Amino acid sequence: MHPTTDPRPALLLAMGPGVADRLLTDAHRARLAALTRTDPRLVAHDLTAPGPKAAAALAEAELLLTCWGATPLTPEVLARAPRLKAVVHAAGSVKHHITGACWERGLRVTSAASANALPVAEYTLAAILFAGKRVLRAAQRYAGLRTGHAWLDEAADWGNYRRTVGIVGASRIGRRVVELLRPFDVEVLLYDPYLTAPPPGARLAGLDELCSRSSVVSVHAPQLPSTYRMIGARQLAALPDGATLINTSRGSLIDEEALLPHLTAGRLHAVLDVTDPELPPPDSPLYTLPNVLLTPHIAGSLGNELHRMADQALDEIVRYTRGEPFAEEVKAADLTRSA
Repeated sequence: MHPTTDPRPALLLAMGPGVADRLLTDAHRARLAALTRTDPRLVAHDLTAPGPKAAAALAEAELLLTCWGATPLTPEVLARAPRLKAVVHAAGSVKHHITGACWERGLRVTSAASANALPVAEYTLAAILFAGKRVLRAAQRYAGLRTGHAWLDEAADWGNYRRTVGIVGASRIGRRVVELLRPFDVEVLLYDPYLTAPPPGARLAGLDELCSRSSVVSVHAPQLPSTYRMIGARQLAALPDGATLINTSRGSLIDEEALLPHLTAGRLHAVLDVTDPELPPPDSPLYTLPNVLLTPHIAGSLGNELHRMADQALDEIVRYTRGEPFAEEVKAADLTRSA
């Protein structure tokens, strides 16, 4: 660390092994070093038993820059950080590491959830448009036929023109999906029990109505006790024949036991980036069903998309150094209704 006469706030990076190297470019580290008193190569992986350098940095830190794998900030950990005032999380949800003790201490918290929302919304948009065009089915049929075929006859009910798309949850991601859908000729229904007015481009609907009317339903609600299995047997049965269910939120929001018969019968299609459990067992039919696109939780930020979250986190640190409010501040009350 630099001498304490330096007016810049002291900062410590705290995240899981290997995360910082994927999150931060050399330019990010240089910017971080210019903004704060920090060793941008020192990363604390375990704040419950930090090494000597990390322990000394934690004792001086006014800011923590966290990401995936950050240590929960328990009272014991916070006792080692007497000068800590704010946590800047360069990822989405802060529920894993921000504890009640943080709020009692009066710590300010911000996250890069809005930056992480964009790639999820982009993945969802692609899935919606591909679902309407039956891209997965067409590719499989084409590979099997390998000859000329009357595609216009088979595709008589394919396409995205004036389809109804149901969005479950007006989260950051859900709202971004609604925004991305605005240029397309689709009707968007939105369900969220906390919303009184829809964003532009959508119409509010009850969950059962949304499911019964939508050719594609995409789930973007947070994982809460109240959302467990919110897409259950009744909602699944209400989906029209040939409808596609997309889940990029959490697997627990869908009753997969009730969903599987619809998938194995071919009545419904699914794009599942998350499942319950997170890793399906090796004998799960989800891996092989021709009407299911199963991906390994890749909709969120990965590869160079992590740098967008780093950019947002560093912008928040700039605001902190200027004495300005965080642009994406997280409050304790927010976590009762968000991821």
